[in-house]
Amino acid sequence: MQEDIVIIGAGQAGAQVAQSLRQGGFEGPLRLIGDEPHPPYQRPPLSKKFLAGEIGAEGLWLRPPAFFTTNNIDHIPNTRVVAIDRGAKRLTLANGDTLPYGKLVLATGTNARLLTLEGADKKGVVTLRSIADVNVIRDILQKSSNVAIIGAGYIGLEVAAVAKSLDKSVTVIEAQDRPMKRVVSQAVSDYFSGLHKARGIELRLNTGIEAIEGGDSVTGVRLSTGETVPAELVLVAVGAEPNDHLAAEAGLEVDNGILVDGCGQTSDPDIFAAGDCTRFYSNRYQRSVRMESVQNAIDQAKAVAQALLGQEVDYDPLPWFWSDQYDIKLQIAGLSEGYDDTKVVGSTQDNKFYVAYLHDGRLIAVDSINSPRSHMMARRVIGEPWRDDLLPEA
Repeated sequence: MQEDIVIIGAGQAGAQVAQSLRQGGFEGPLRLIGDEPHPPYQRPPLSKKFLAGEIGAEGLWLRPPAFFTTNNIDHIPNTRVVAIDRGAKRLTLANGDTLPYGKLVLATGTNARLLTLEGADKKGVVTLRSIADVNVIRDILQKSSNVAIIGAGYIGLEVAAVAKSLDKSVTVIEAQDRPMKRVVSQAVSDYFSGLHKARGIELRLNTGIEAIEGGDSVTGVRLSTGETVPAELVLVAVGAEPNDHLAAEAGLEVDNGILVDGCGQTSDPDIFAAGDCTRFYSNRYQRSVRMESVQNAIDQAKAVAQALLGQEVDYDPLPWFWSDQYDIKLQIAGLSEGYDDTKVVGSTQDNKFYVAYLHDGRLIAVDSINSPRSHMMARRVIGEPWRDDLLPEA
């Protein structure tokens, strides 16, 4: 008889583990526990098409609800797991009920990083990680003229683009000296700075924040310069933190993410983990990495399912990401951290170019702007010595 498998987290990774297990022939009891009322859904469109109202909630579903019934996957929504008893192999739920498991998969994702600022709890100060978050943002956005966004990363800039398309006054406040500094080069930062400024976004770089102002509801953001940026809606988009507290409280090894090996196994041989909540060692990059991406959620989930089915696997992916801002698509292949040289190919004026990142003469990553051919080729040749004809023209 096959052991029960319980998956905590009904996002992209959790749903993929369940799907891959059934596709791989697992016939035992399979439970998928999620803390939201919805079927598993994709999150990247939340800050883009879903926020803009171009698609409804059903357009986000990874699979129709009937898929889980048909495949005998017991999807348990609106349920939060509060403790793992590894000795008894039993979960405690928020309502006090318990649930046994034979094998356990943690696909708990991330939480939005919060600000410890005066006034950060006022109405109108929001983060964006879920359908419920976007519904709140939409409601406030309809009644607002001024939007302030704290953080010039992917989500901050994507929301800025949507808010501007709705004819809002938008100010993006960033502590660093350029947008997306953690993940892209100066050339790409400069391009997106110019893009947003040309659309009427005010970018306040190298700028700290003293407090969020207002009564019960926010009215503005007080900057370190003493100025106040008026805002009826303030989005806090300063990154995400792995949801690893449940694992840590259960005594599993964590380090800014749940530590797993190449098959997604944690420090407990009966517990696996997949997706944004994990950290693993990459032989490709010779360091420990934690990746927040659809690619990682899907591919690591498939690896975990293979391991649970008794197959040998050693997960070490080539990561890729994307961001849509206005009519511009940024596609990233590889990790550029540690680059010592760059090559810019194409025309920033024509909104079609790519930046190749090199380390010791080898290609380690490529940022492609409206250049899908260079992105697809990059995913095949990263790691090779650089030559001028390695990638196609932008």
